[in-house]
Amino acid sequence: MELTEKRMINITFPDGAVRQYESGVTALDIAKSISEGLARKVLAANVNGQVVDATRPILTDSTLQLLTWVDKDGKATMWHSSAHLMAEALEALYPGVKLGYGPAIENGFYYDIDLGDRTISEEDLKKIEAKMVELSKHNSEYVRKDVSKADALAYFTEKGDPYKVETINELADGQITFYTQGGFTDLCRGPHIPNTSFIKAIKLTSIAGAYWRGNEKNKMLTRIYGITFPNQKELDEYVTLVEEAKKRDHRKLGKELELFTFSEKVGLGLPMWLPKGALLRERLQRFLQEAQLETGYLPVVTPHIGNKNLYITSGHYEKYGKDSFQPIHTPEEGEEFMLKPMNCPHHCELYKASPKSYKDLPVRFAEFGTVYRYEQHGELHGLTRVRGFTQDDAHLFCRPDQVKEEFQKVIDLVMYVFNSLSFTEYTAQISLRDKEDRSKYIGSEENWELAERAIIESAAEKGLNTVVEYGEAAFYGPKLDFMVKDALGRKWQLGTIQVDYNLPERFELEYIGADNQKHRPVMIHRAPFGSLERFIAVLIEHCAGKFPLWLAPTQVKILPISDKSQAYAEKVAELLKKADIRAEIDERSEKIGKKIREAELAKIPYMLVLGEKEAADEVVAVRRQSKGDLGTMNVDAFIKLVSDEVANKKPIE
Repeated sequence: MELTEKRMINITFPDGAVRQYESGVTALDIAKSISEGLARKVLAANVNGQVVDATRPILTDSTLQLLTWVDKDGKATMWHSSAHLMAEALEALYPGVKLGYGPAIENGFYYDIDLGDRTISEEDLKKIEAKMVELSKHNSEYVRKDVSKADALAYFTEKGDPYKVETINELADGQITFYTQGGFTDLCRGPHIPNTSFIKAIKLTSIAGAYWRGNEKNKMLTRIYGITFPNQKELDEYVTLVEEAKKRDHRKLGKELELFTFSEKVGLGLPMWLPKGALLRERLQRFLQEAQLETGYLPVVTPHIGNKNLYITSGHYEKYGKDSFQPIHTPEEGEEFMLKPMNCPHHCELYKASPKSYKDLPVRFAEFGTVYRYEQHGELHGLTRVRGFTQDDAHLFCRPDQVKEEFQKVIDLVMYVFNSLSFTEYTAQISLRDKEDRSKYIGSEENWELAERAIIESAAEKGLNTVVEYGEAAFYGPKLDFMVKDALGRKWQLGTIQVDYNLPERFELEYIGADNQKHRPVMIHRAPFGSLERFIAVLIEHCAGKFPLWLAPTQVKILPISDKSQAYAEKVAELLKKADIRAEIDERSEKIGKKIREAELAKIPYMLVLGEKEAADEVVAVRRQSKGDLGTMNVDAFIKLVSDEVANKKPIE
């Protein structure tokens, strides 16, 4: 009998190493060939750029990355598998439950379910968790199976799962797969972890309502959120982090610190700033304006509305018109205006207001411009997702030979902002076009390549820690987005810089070059804060409301021990005011201990305790927020202490 030689394939690892294996080998087999310890950690695999089951056969030469819990895609795979495990538990506990979607999300997973006439409360989550733990111990494998459309429809029709039937009807035959673990089968593309034993620590976090497919015309389903971990220690750490996040929630602290408020009568998603919040906002604005003036920016102001044709010219209306507030009609027939959704078209028109020479460039226009964008009710969230917000916007118009230098100067400005506010951990995300779908973007291939190269080279020369994300560019140009990690380790997208060759063309912007010919300038969009609203929300949660002294709305609370110290307290307050220090007197007839506690809770950086002895000696007893007693000093010494800290822009401790 003639033996058939096994076909060998080349597997290329992330470090470039190449090994040969028999065709049909799985990522899990490969992991076992390296070490049993590694195999016990593998959750999924990236094969030729696609995340797949670690148990899927690899048939041809391929690149391979083994995905574990430390990898983003590894976590997502486990969380999606956990959603299936929760669905299995729900079917066991609530027979006849109908299932919608159960995806992984940024932190954990959810499943949308239809319980019919039954309801689930927060108290029921423990019971579901316990069932999930029980099922996970069965070590059930996640088994993938290709299914014909007819068989898939027959299975879920017989089961009585209308949401799955609706989904299957929209799929093409040959694209349908089922996954089964234990006694549960679901319609799913995958991928999934090898078996349920990887899911060792489970926490169901909340219950919410969600319309089927996000459509308000459809039935409201019950959405159960959860998260899982490979061990109890990591779950405990996560729960602690969540509790701390609740304490730092900017919506909670914003109310307690009297910074901002919302009113349904004014309109959802339209924040209103209370006096202390307005002071905080103005300080931030002045901080950036001063830095901009020093680096050659020119302040401008543009209207809150613009003619619809302005946004048709820019291309924004075609791309975002459906998501914007609808046009405003004037008494003039055919005349339409829009609430300003962005500032850049206005700044293009400002550039055109006067002729420019190559010697005039770069021109740097800066504006704290309020813009308006329609967000659905369910998407609104405190200050981080609103319908009206103020961008720290600037647009630089420069010659092509100036692009890289100007871009790097903007990076320096962003770094100055972040360092002044203790955002020391960040990643610069280079956001480029989709590799295949170019339909979302305007402009020529040549201009896009020039813009992308300028960003990549500038980031490299500045030594930034970068990642590249394809498909995340703006429709008119690539971006450098700054992903900032806060004190709790959460990532936020804040500052952004964009290179744009396209709007100058659409607005026919020109300058006269050294050759006396007309040329197109290049446009750089930038916003170190991103928006004041979102930035302040992140800042509040980052510092738990304990703002750096230079930014705090109230820097000093003066606490007279009794009415006998009141006159001296007023004298001290006047001296501080003359030194441009923001101080308030607590004039209430309360015990000094209570006054100190409440000043601490209000996050006031400094407290001055004044009794008869301090008044007689003309000194102040100084307390620092969260640090306690700093001793006594004369008023001039205290003013110098505060003024030096403010001048140095000392960051949050």
